[in-house]
Amino acid sequence: MSSTSTIDSTVFDTPAGPLSILATPDGAVRAAGFTADPGSLLPLVHPSLRAPLRHRADLGPVTAAVASYLDGDLAAIDAVPVEQHTPGVFMAHAWTVLREVKPGEPVTYTAYAGLAGRPAAVRAAAAACARNAAALFVPCHRVLRTDGTLGGYRWGLDVKKWLLGHEGRLTGS
Repeated sequence: MSSTSTIDSTVFDTPAGPLSILATPDGAVRAAGFTADPGSLLPLVHPSLRAPLRHRADLGPVTAAVASYLDGDLAAIDAVPVEQHTPGVFMAHAWTVLREVKPGEPVTYTAYAGLAGRPAAVRAAAAACARNAAALFVPCHRVLRTDGTLGGYRWGLDVKKWLLGHEGRLTGS
C-alpha cells in the first residue's frame, strides 16, 4: 500500500444516488459509498491510509470505470485498484475473493465464506462485508442472506436493490 499526501475525492451522480469516491492520485480507491459527502467516508479509511482530501471533478480512470459500469459494462470496475487495510489476513483475502463475484451472480454469506476458504466462518465473511470501505469496487452488495433476500447494506437496501437490478439480478427484500 502506498502512502500519499492527499486523497482525491469526487461525487458521482448515479441512478442510485450520489456516489462519493476517495482515491489516491494514482487511482487506487480507498473508500466509496452512496453519500453526497465525501468527507463522511474518511473515518472508514484506516488511519494509516488517511490524508487530507482534495476535491477533483474527474478521477481519470476511476471516473471512466464508474461511467462505463453505469452504461452497462459491469466489469469496468473490476480493474480499478483498491487499497484497504485490515488487521487480519482472512478479511483481506475475503475482500479479494469478493471482487471475483460476478455481476448478476450474487452469493449467500455461506457461499461467500466457502469461496474465501473458510466455510464455517459465515460471521467473519459478514464482518468483511460490514467493514468494507470501498463499496461498489469491492461489491459487498452481491452478498445475500441464505434465503436469497437482501440482508443489510451500509448504504441502504434501496441502493443494494438498484445495484443488483442494474447487474441483472432482482431479488426479494
